[in-house]
Amino acid sequence: MTNPAPGHGSDDASETHTGTARDPRDGTDAGDNGGDGADAPARLPREVYVLVCASFLIAIGYGIIGPALPNFAHSFDVGLTAASFVVSAFALVRLLFAPVSGRLVTRFGERPTYLWGVSIVAASTILCAFAAEYWQLLLFRAIGGVGSTMFTVSAIGLLIRISPPQLRGRASGLWGTSFLLGGVAGPVLGSGLVAVSLRAPFLVYGVALVAATVLVFWQLRRSDLASRADDDEAPTMTFRQALRHPTYRAALTSNLTNGWVVLGVRMSLIPLFVSAVLAKDETFTGLALALFAGANALVLLGSGRFADTHGRKPPALAGLALLAVGTVSLGLTENMWLFLAATVVTGVGAGFLNPSHNAALADVLGSKARGGSVLAGFQMAADVGAVVGPLAAGAIAEEWSFSAAFAVTGVVAAAGFVLWLLAKETLPSKVAAAEDDPEGAAPAEASPAERRGAPARSGDGAAGDDD
Repeated sequence: MTNPAPGHGSDDASETHTGTARDPRDGTDAGDNGGDGADAPARLPREVYVLVCASFLIAIGYGIIGPALPNFAHSFDVGLTAASFVVSAFALVRLLFAPVSGRLVTRFGERPTYLWGVSIVAASTILCAFAAEYWQLLLFRAIGGVGSTMFTVSAIGLLIRISPPQLRGRASGLWGTSFLLGGVAGPVLGSGLVAVSLRAPFLVYGVALVAATVLVFWQLRRSDLASRADDDEAPTMTFRQALRHPTYRAALTSNLTNGWVVLGVRMSLIPLFVSAVLAKDETFTGLALALFAGANALVLLGSGRFADTHGRKPPALAGLALLAVGTVSLGLTENMWLFLAATVVTGVGAGFLNPSHNAALADVLGSKARGGSVLAGFQMAADVGAVVGPLAAGAIAEEWSFSAAFAVTGVVAAAGFVLWLLAKETLPSKVAAAEDDPEGAAPAEASPAERRGAPARSGDGAAGDDD
């Protein structure tokens, strides 16, 4: 890689680095990039901020169509079930197409897959604005699900490729914050657009996606960090190989929890609980969801920095513990203030969890290895949780009680906590310290090759074997 990120000097090293080569991602010696940045303050490359801006545009656009989609589908004189299925079809296609997206990433690379994915969603969303019949709207949304999983899986891969190993938590926190803020602002704008026309939000979302595509293409078209042109000999990590690593198994479970709680139960069960048990209206529901998002946003960046300094396990464990306690508490109170407090606890837990398990995924895979199926498996875990969680929690609440439904959700988070207790620490600086410990500290979880700037090895992947 010959063109470093702006402001980091030149890089004359060859693609096969030595132990003293400089890493263009952070301007530090590649041999030292597992540390905490004490010798030379590392900065996130420009490419990370490009992805963050694009994710904000995508998230705000997705939020814009949220208030319009069910009512737009219902306007075609179909029942409530059919109108709701338009929303479910998008998630279902995302889930089914994820393995194919993983293979596309492995075959063609992250950047092309990302651009094609966002372009597909842009085209399908604009077509939704011109749908004349219900089946057309359903078809266009389903096609959008294909593009959505393409850019989601590839975006994770791009973030892994361009982020310095010692800054992966911070990069993930910044990326997650952009999605969160876009998701909060989107519905506000969407509610105003719905007053103009039910079709207007789709046009605006389509334009936002086109802008995101142009931004990423223009800014990353000559980026050596985002390119994989010179990595033809890079090893491929399969999903089965990644499963042999306990930290990847823990990350899968915690992402399932994230999908179940944050993407699923939060949006489906909490509004019903507020109405049926607390006897409050939609305004109170909006307040509760806003408090969750605010607590999440306040914690994300700090937890990412903590994960880069003290390890991936502590914030992951703290996040899962808070998610478990918070969700169980939601179903045990009929007091609105205690309910809001439990909502904040749950939001803080989600904020602690996300940067740490995303960074651990990056540590396991490494920045050089091709692992589309590994990325797809991680994303599918969240999608499964988002689809199964509301269905299971709703059925339990209907058959038994809301308390039981929230308790089962807490058990899912507790299962993730147990797997993270058994996981290995993968923070590069911790791994390096373990390798240098003559007293027989824990074996290495991350690849020494990656910390020295050499290509990650194949076999069980960049994070080492699981004995």
